[in-house]
Amino acid sequence: MKLIVCENYEEMSKAGADIIAALLKSKPKCVLGLATGSTPVGMYQELARMNKAGEITFKDVTSYNLDEYYPLAPDHDQSYRYFMNHNLFDNVDIDKSKTHVPDGLAADPDAMGKAYDEAIEAAGGIDLQVLGLGPNGHIAFNEPEAELYAGTHKTSLTESTINANARFFASKADVPTHAVTMGIGSIMKARKIIVLANGKVKHPVIEKMLAGRITTMCPGTLLLAHADVTLIVDKAAYEG
Repeated sequence: MKLIVCENYEEMSKAGADIIAALLKSKPKCVLGLATGSTPVGMYQELARMNKAGEITFKDVTSYNLDEYYPLAPDHDQSYRYFMNHNLFDNVDIDKSKTHVPDGLAADPDAMGKAYDEAIEAAGGIDLQVLGLGPNGHIAFNEPEAELYAGTHKTSLTESTINANARFFASKADVPTHAVTMGIGSIMKARKIIVLANGKVKHPVIEKMLAGRITTMCPGTLLLAHADVTLIVDKAAYEG
């Protein structure tokens, strides 16, 4: 695992954007795995700036997002499809028909998950996967558990994750208690992974990842088994 320690959030966001920009230049028809949440917003803003400046283009890019709340319609202002449109897709020259987010209204989430993983494989697999880290170490919505799913699946959210996401909703009662998410196996198939983490609240998870021990009770540590992971953190997350 490669570690990049940045001075602050802005520098972390720029470092992540630079890695994605390098891929876009070397492989214009790449497949990106994208994440939501507050952490990657600055990176998406920098990518949009680079796109508008003519430094990079997304016109041949295909993307697959990690997860979506369940059940939540794509036009709901807290859905991850809405988030991606607002924070990236509406601001760059990407073909939205090539952008994919798990179906938060799927009648059969298991069948949807299987089809989602098959679509990623048919597209050639993910070249670069963006990840954030939950305060409890979750990646996507793979929460700490004794056993974790390999493929895309429906899952229940822990109380700590619901509490962490409540700030985005009118009230905690409005936060969905389930999500559909890529599984650990789906994520680990990506050729390259970048993980963004900022703030003191992420320090305990970063410590666990850097300790070199793997446990499903801190899913982020499973990334230590991947051949090409870059962990990009700000000083607050690194030093605590």
